[in-house]
Amino acid sequence: MHLIPTQEEVVAVLRETGALRDGHFEYPSGMHSNELLQVPLAMRYSKHQRMLAVGLSRRLRNTPEIRAVAGEVSIVTPMTGGLPVAYGVCEALRARQVYWAEREDASHPLRFRQFLTPAKDEPVIIVDDVLRTGARLQELKQLLESFQAQVMALAVVIYQPNPETTSFGSLPFYHLAKLDARYYVNGEKCDQCRRGIATVKVWM
Repeated sequence: MHLIPTQEEVVAVLRETGALRDGHFEYPSGMHSNELLQVPLAMRYSKHQRMLAVGLSRRLRNTPEIRAVAGEVSIVTPMTGGLPVAYGVCEALRARQVYWAEREDASHPLRFRQFLTPAKDEPVIIVDDVLRTGARLQELKQLLESFQAQVMALAVVIYQPNPETTSFGSLPFYHLAKLDARYYVNGEKCDQCRRGIATVKVWM
């Protein structure tokens, strides 16, 4: 195993743990795909959680600007699903703290817990397990910036873009592996639909 795991090593772990599956999947948005990724299925094993989180932290530490503030930076994640990655990166990077945003329900925007307020100019790295559309990560970035925190980078274990993926402009972006699944949107009939293969509905 390399100090920073290679694309092939990451994918092998995902497949070994059932976190990456081939098939015919329908997401809650109605989008169809030939591939399903659930990173938490890999993160449930301590050795894999450590390997992925430490690998991601090493990518971050290679950047002089982040290395210079490692002890002062906060690791922030949208919702609780990214916490295994966030805590692992925090420990490996020797960062200051971890916190996260949450919603009261699906119709409400992200917010921080009561009595938790990002400080002005606080250096922050946004961390999550996967970036697909990036909508939730973009919302978190805007929330942090509304408190005048300094968002230094975005880091995810897996980058799995789809036709709806948003841009983060010039924000430094780090990932361990990129997966190029096929996506079908807006009622477009996918190859497996045409072949009459039943879908598996994805819970998110």
